[in-house]
Amino acid sequence: MNVADAMTPRESLVTVSLPGTRDDALEYLQERSFSSVPVVKGEGDDEEFRGLVSRQTLIERPDEDQLALLVEEGPTTTIDTAIETVAATMVEERARRVPVVDGYLEGIITVTDVVRAIAEGDAAGDTQVGELASRTANAVYVDTPLTVAERELSHSGVPYAVVLDDDGEMCGMLTEPDILEVARVVEGEAETGESIADQDDDWMWEGIKAVGNRYFPTRNVEIPHEPVREFMTADVVSVGTTRTAQEAARAMITNDIEQIPLVSGSELIGIVRDINLLEALDG
Repeated sequence: MNVADAMTPRESLVTVSLPGTRDDALEYLQERSFSSVPVVKGEGDDEEFRGLVSRQTLIERPDEDQLALLVEEGPTTTIDTAIETVAATMVEERARRVPVVDGYLEGIITVTDVVRAIAEGDAAGDTQVGELASRTANAVYVDTPLTVAERELSHSGVPYAVVLDDDGEMCGMLTEPDILEVARVVEGEAETGESIADQDDDWMWEGIKAVGNRYFPTRNVEIPHEPVREFMTADVVSVGTTRTAQEAARAMITNDIEQIPLVSGSELIGIVRDINLLEALDG
């Protein structure tokens, strides 16, 4: 199977154009829940591919407004590249979306596209997920304010958290797209206006660190302060260690998720991320 068989072609892509602002990319990322968006300049035969703007870049560079200064170069591929080869590139570069370029932008192939190929039997999926999963999992308490949980995800460097209840048991999942979905663009405001936490607040350290006034992923976006339980997915899909990569891939595609908790009985023992499934393919 080649890239051409799995990619999204240019005519089906939504892009952002130069010149532009970070809000142009933010709007796309909120609507589509993607991790990055392709950036082009010009139209038609004069269109030039300039790179990608990622969700992570918007988070890490909150004071930059010009789209041109947020664009990142990265790996590209071609339509006749084997899907195993581009999967190896994604794993090595930790790239979730690889532009398909041959002089101009021909399409995009994503981690999800490769996972779908595994799910449908077009790429190898016999490896047991117990051999692929990370045995550490990022976690957050169910009553943590969403503002604090967002910081926790950012500091951990992963786009998810397993949500734990008062007994330390898994009760849900929180992801970056969950946060982006409820982030509110505050038009024309210089700050979100959230007050510093009261000294008697259980989360007063949030106020001390001014987490409530942080902009995610741009200066004029605010995040609700309500607890994680109001935004998490409570109906968690999980997988056992002996399930195959293909079975995990099918679960990811069916449920539109990027990671699945790895369990032994009812005990959480790790996490299977979609990128882990690509590690079973030989490039």
